[in-house]
Amino acid sequence: MYRRQILTAAPAALALTALRPAWAQSTSLSETVNDLDQLQSLQVQRGPEVIFAEAPRGGGLDRLTNIKSCSKSLVALCLGDAITSGAVPSITATLGEVAPRLIPDSADARVRDITLENLVSLRAGLASTSGPNYGAWVNSSNWNTYALTREMEAEPGSRMIYSSGSTHLLGAALAEATGETLLSQMRRILGQPLGIEIPPWTRDPQGYYMGGNEMALTPRAMLKIAVMLRDGGRFEGRDVLPQSWIDASTTARTRSPWSGMSYGYGWFLNDSGYILARGYGGQIIAAHPERDLAVAISSDPNRPARSEGYFGALMELLDGPILALA
Repeated sequence: MYRRQILTAAPAALALTALRPAWAQSTSLSETVNDLDQLQSLQVQRGPEVIFAEAPRGGGLDRLTNIKSCSKSLVALCLGDAITSGAVPSITATLGEVAPRLIPDSADARVRDITLENLVSLRAGLASTSGPNYGAWVNSSNWNTYALTREMEAEPGSRMIYSSGSTHLLGAALAEATGETLLSQMRRILGQPLGIEIPPWTRDPQGYYMGGNEMALTPRAMLKIAVMLRDGGRFEGRDVLPQSWIDASTTARTRSPWSGMSYGYGWFLNDSGYILARGYGGQIIAAHPERDLAVAISSDPNRPARSEGYFGALMELLDGPILALA
């Protein structure tokens, strides 16, 4: 199904002003990939065919790469499976109902009523464990206790507070509810039906797999997930997740104060119609159902990718030359 093809984007999509960076004025995706020195691989699938696949840097399309916070979106898919199977009663189930033993006695009384919906949409209300707080969190003796005893900065369910701790709590709650580790869930829900490798990754001191970071997939595996998302939970004619969960996940629930993009259940949504998982450094799993596109981008995981910088450049790439291929 894979064929290497250098595709020239539609002239209208590349009619960018001279004020844009040099890469944005490239006449082909291959040139753009080469000009973005942080980018390691780019794949684009239109319908059943991979129409572009290049990996000029990094380990290639078949070598594992750290997908960083794209793993948050995959934990959200596991929540959909747990609700479908009945292991979790509903999206509005609370931590107190699903995983009471995770909650320390010192936690704010409101913590018990935080719902799984609050966690998956990053609206738990608790102060973030990401950014400058990340180091203290992962160096603590109990990641769940640390996250649950953070200051309550907003009412649960109100505004988005980006926090890896929230997704880690969700993963731990799913492990409690299902009796399966997050690794086992990922392998069953995504690994087996998509035919992709999901190796073990970082665990917290209590043995829970990290729910918001440090997972590794190959770029080809990232693309398969994008295709499944694009196709409403199906992959090569097989139901992987219910269409209803994909629809619920890709409905805007809040908005990022940083990128300005809407956010559903674990997935970012942009104005042009993309559904995106986003990871530090410029890792992207993206789908555009209306244009029948699936995209996977891997980048140097050790360099930042801010919305006004490299990540912004990737969004211009998605909204310009890549969208023009549809």
